[in-house]
Amino acid sequence: MLEVNNIHKTFNGNSVLKGIDFHIEKGEVVAILGPSGSGKTTFLRCLNLLERPELGTLRFCDGSLTLDFSHKISKSDELALRRRSSMVFQQYNLFPHRTALENVMEGMVVVQKKSKAEQRAVELLTKVGLKDKMQLYPSQLSGGQQQRVGIARALAVQPDIILLDEPTSALDPELVGEVLQTLKLLAQEGWTMIIVTHEMQFARDVADRVILMADGNVVEQNSAREFFENPQHERTKQFLLQAKIPVCVEYEI
Repeated sequence: MLEVNNIHKTFNGNSVLKGIDFHIEKGEVVAILGPSGSGKTTFLRCLNLLERPELGTLRFCDGSLTLDFSHKISKSDELALRRRSSMVFQQYNLFPHRTALENVMEGMVVVQKKSKAEQRAVELLTKVGLKDKMQLYPSQLSGGQQQRVGIARALAVQPDIILLDEPTSALDPELVGEVLQTLKLLAQEGWTMIIVTHEMQFARDVADRVILMADGNVVEQNSAREFFENPQHERTKQFLLQAKIPVCVEYEI
């Protein structure tokens, strides 16, 4: 579905991404792991131009859109890219003065009639288990509930790809499970997702492919089973050991 090549990004002269190559197929779930400062979030934000790479290309494999970051990106191409992806943030980013229902409707009302947008928003909030919370404001919801509203909002525009930036990192431990369960449901339904996460077991169980980033580079990528059972790179082995993940063990998905 999507291919990016040789993505470079610097901040104040510091090279954060050093030539990232990446691809994802329709319906695939890719988990990106790595230590803090490895460039994971920056890379994710580059995929919908919340950060702009200085070099590299991004293209959809159906030929509908190609961006060359060594040239100026037009507003129309920027909008076209953002219409094909949705972002779920660490800190929810909900409108505090709007209800859960209104937050989910927000992205749809500009392209749909309000009645249809509301119907779709109700369906999505029901999907993420919040049918009885639709009229509540973010301040009246738990962190896990707010994040599920954020996921419903991301689904509302029917994106080709959902980008999730550590969606459980801001949650209390007892709330993590409800968000991960929602993401498992989306994976089972065939949504295409790129997830930056520290949840190792979730990556094992749900991701089709796992990538390790470190120091602005992709160190290793493989199927989830191979990544955790048979890591090829010494840096990957060290990362898994530090995360207290046994190497070369059998597990069930």
